[in-house]
Amino acid sequence: MKKRLSEKQFQSVIKKLDVGQQTIKIAYGVLVDGQSQVSFVKSLELTKGAVSQAVNRILEAYLEYERVPGYEKVSVILPIQRAYIVKKWAKEAEKKIK
Repeated sequence: MKKRLSEKQFQSVIKKLDVGQQTIKIAYGVLVDGQSQVSFVKSLELTKGAVSQAVNRILEAYLEYERVPGYEKVSVILPIQRAYIVKKWAKEAEKKIK
């Protein structure tokens, strides 16, 4: 099964990542345009592993950040009491999305 993302999904996830233009070009071509990974191996003279890694980096980020509409994963440093409250909210959210 080919994994695909819409233009909107792709743009949303790359905003949250620090990735190079080549990774974006490869991942967009494969995930949005439906091009084969082999075409990038040949045109950019990269290894299959490098192309696969570029695609998987974006796809995994999408699955991590965008999987559940209306929710977003965050990582922050907070004072202990506030962290306790946020952890409680996280547990409540996990129950709702499972």
